[in-house]
Amino acid sequence: MIKTYMAKPGEVQRKWQHFDADGVVLGRLAARVATVLQGKHHARYTAFVDTGDFVLVTNASKVVLSGTKADSRVHHWHSGYLGGMRAMTSGDMLDRDPARLLRLAVRRMLPKTKMGRAMYSKLKVYSGVEHPHAAQKPVTNDTTPYRLKGR
Repeated sequence: MIKTYMAKPGEVQRKWQHFDADGVVLGRLAARVATVLQGKHHARYTAFVDTGDFVLVTNASKVVLSGTKADSRVHHWHSGYLGGMRAMTSGDMLDRDPARLLRLAVRRMLPKTKMGRAMYSKLKVYSGVEHPHAAQKPVTNDTTPYRLKGR
């Protein structure tokens, strides 16, 4: 009888994965990043153990929104004070803080649990090319399949 392998929290070896967001569609990149953060790309995936890798995303300012999402999609949040409702379109958010837009897209694809918050803390997003994680030797992933056709 073959037993199913179950990963244990102490034996998980985390690697660093690097994604370059230059010219990549936001949703496609966010879905791939969420998969790597959860560890679903490994054969050792176990649903109740955080088996995901660290993810480093650079060039978040060059991510692409397909269709009319830049003008039509609106993000809402509340400050907690009376009249504190705030709203911003995806295009404005991409201009002001592109890393925030990508973090929001990834966070909403992760589980809404304690483990989901732990997975989200392994995500590092930078607007430019420079990042302080060179010592971790991140493995660069090919983002060509996630680009818009013709670009």
